[in-house]
Amino acid sequence: MKASTALSSNLQSVLVDLIELHGQCKQAHWSVVGRNFRDLHLQLDEIIVVARDFSDELAERMRALDALPDGRSETVARTTHLPPFPAGEVDTTDTVALITARLAAAVDNIRAVHDAVDAEDPTSADVLHGVIEKLEQYAWMVSAETRIPRKIVLTSVDDD
Repeated sequence: MKASTALSSNLQSVLVDLIELHGQCKQAHWSVVGRNFRDLHLQLDEIIVVARDFSDELAERMRALDALPDGRSETVARTTHLPPFPAGEVDTTDTVALITARLAAAVDNIRAVHDAVDAEDPTSADVLHGVIEKLEQYAWMVSAETRIPRKIVLTSVDDD
């Protein structure tokens, strides 16, 4: 099978976001400071590995479809859906919010192209499913670092 221009473009769109996610998580990993530094530092390492592995898997899928992935820094910077990561040291609480937002942005883009990808190539859509599943899991795990638990109202039960 040879990818159409639309399929190539949709997969390329996801690819640049994964490459950018990898880079931004690496920057966060280097610049994070504050409470729970070590746990967040290590969690960012996990996301970095996943983003790198998924970008490679997607690029290789593109090549299998005779599409040419473009992971050059200028292409990534020009076409990513992720907002820029701030310079300098970043507090752990801010880092949690920034990374959660970037995970969500990457997933939003994947969901935006998913149906068109699935219509042309269900196998590529399966790759996207795996990416969504893992990035959403990380968004939950990272955001839990700063969440405040919901209050559960306990009620008494009469033994009448």
